Amino acid sequence: MPDNARVVAYARRLDDGHRDDLSAMLRRLGADVRTEVLTGAGTYDVLTLDVELTDPARTRAGLTDWTARTGIGAALVPEALYSAGPRLLIMDVDSTLIKQEVIELLAAHAGRESEVAAVTEAAMRGELDFAQSLHHRVRALEGLPASVIDAVVGRIELSDGAEELVAAFLDAGHRVGVVSGGFTQVLEPLATRLRLSFAKANDLEIVDGVLTGRVVGAVVDRREKERMLRAEAERAGVPLAATLAVGDGANDLDMLGAAGLGVAFNAKPAVRAAADAAVDLPDLDLVRHFAGL
Repeated sequence: MPDNARVVAYARRLDDGHRDDLSAMLRRLGADVRTEVLTGAGTYDVLTLDVELTDPARTRAGLTDWTARTGIGAALVPEALYSAGPRLLIMDVDSTLIKQEVIELLAAHAGRESEVAAVTEAAMRGELDFAQSLHHRVRALEGLPASVIDAVVGRIELSDGAEELVAAFLDAGHRVGVVSGGFTQVLEPLATRLRLSFAKANDLEIVDGVLTGRVVGAVVDRREKERMLRAEAERAGVPLAATLAVGDGANDLDMLGAAGLGVAFNAKPAVRAAADAAVDLPDLDLVRHFAGL
């Protein structure tokens, strides 16, 4: 029985030639192209094609080849993610929802930013165990006054398009949350500002107004991120096929793999290769088009 799906292609600029090329490729693969819509959103263009497929795996492979040939991003989106019904968007925070890595901003107050940044980079590439790497990096913060947290919160920059993306989901009645390997004390003001449905991160231990260089409780690692996705989807009555996860590092891989659509946002190579869609444009707002918003 044929499957209904949607192909979403995206780049800084698209034109009718790209539309015709993609449509012809899909038809050669046996897809029945029902509708084609090309729209511009300021910093990017999006081409949306509703299709009926007889061989989804062949279509995905064809889209991968088309992207390699044209340099244009493309994803095959399951019907549940853009059709009527509740949906769930869950995102990583550092280098995804926001532009920075919070632990590096904190470490700068201890004069150890470059050291911590090197460990973060290796962990995000999947070369180090995330929990062990986090404990190692947090030790660099020992002795800092807790007031540095407020200073860091003041420096946080949302990724371009982040507010628009979150608002699009919330205004449509869907849930939006984040799960982060960062820190609750920094995340809470951001979650309040964006009206997030839920947020989870690690708790920095603070004693007598000073960071101890430890976190309280279990580390939010890749397994916990996937668990949160599944738990929040079940709580909201959202099927996994109608969930969308966005991240950039190895710590996000399990979450991306469990979601109906896993999106790598300006991500490390291993994450781009494993995700259902790779967005290499600097505008997070683009992600809403996967959900038809």
